[in-house]
Amino acid sequence: MTRRRAGFTLIEVVVALGVMVLIASLAWGVLAGTFKARDFLERQDVLERGARVALDRIDRELSVAFLTSNTSAVNTYRTVFIGRDEDDADVLWFATRAHRRRYANAHECDQAEITLWTDTDPTDDSGGRLALLHRESQRIDEKPDEDGVIQPLAVGVTRFDLRYLDPITAEWRDEWDTTGADTPDRLPRAVEVVLTLVGPDPADPDESVERTFVRTILLVSAKAMQQSLLNSGQKALGDNQLGGGLTK
Repeated sequence: MTRRRAGFTLIEVVVALGVMVLIASLAWGVLAGTFKARDFLERQDVLERGARVALDRIDRELSVAFLTSNTSAVNTYRTVFIGRDEDDADVLWFATRAHRRRYANAHECDQAEITLWTDTDPTDDSGGRLALLHRESQRIDEKPDEDGVIQPLAVGVTRFDLRYLDPITAEWRDEWDTTGADTPDRLPRAVEVVLTLVGPDPADPDESVERTFVRTILLVSAKAMQQSLLNSGQKALGDNQLGGGLTK
């Protein structure tokens, strides 16, 4: 009597290999999608973290901006708060009390001059994006837009737009100049900062889209909003009615 040996036929082996290849391809597709999602989330997190860090520093310095009322003292210069409207690339320079000493016993105070402006982004080969630059000078002098240390706050910028809330008229201005006739020697009550950065497209991580971040910063040294009567008979908005956009 002949005994048959147990085993797989050639057809069974081919079918098993085909099933294994199908499972492997499906698993690779899932892994590839996971890797793309991970890369997208990482780039998205870098974008949001960069915007948050830049806005946090602007917030910290701008909220304690000040003007020197007494300029007759020795070695005292007139401080300014000047914001220029340059479409989507505004410029702002001001004096602040937010300077931080990096070294113990350093002969520095909390006052400094700050300038915010945009310039060509060195990391962008196309030349269509900007870099948000920050200049800080530990010495306040008659040249508020010169000297100091320059550092980039953000790259991939397509818009840096500022607006200033007038506490007297309760209206937003595109420019502010404490040396001019419209707003002489007084600070805006709040500053709205609009920062647009280029980030990954949620629909296609290989493409880029613009993301806009907005923050409204209250200046603690500015005069409070005045309660004046309007033609309609209702009062103007006060500080407690400015809305939830204020960060302070």
